[in-house]
Amino acid sequence: MSGTTRTSADLDPRRRRTLFRAWHRGIREMDLIMGRFADAEIGALSEEELTQFEALIEVPDRDLFRWLTGEDATPENYDTAVYRRLKAFHRHDAPIHN
Repeated sequence: MSGTTRTSADLDPRRRRTLFRAWHRGIREMDLIMGRFADAEIGALSEEELTQFEALIEVPDRDLFRWLTGEDATPENYDTAVYRRLKAFHRHDAPIHN
């Protein structure tokens, strides 16, 4: 089960590969974090943004998770516009149930 809700039929090979890799990281929590972001944003990312996202995919799950939760500081070279979009994409400032 991949979890993806997006078809990759309209994507070029690089974006298809990146979408697949976002959903198949190893730790299910990170699959959901990276995969859901990729489902929503992969088609709109510029080439440079796609490169930044691919770099985030290469980060070990444990490290990336600690950065996203604020447990560890994000290294400067990974604190990109795409990283900040990924982090904001999963931010919840209000209760999910009203």
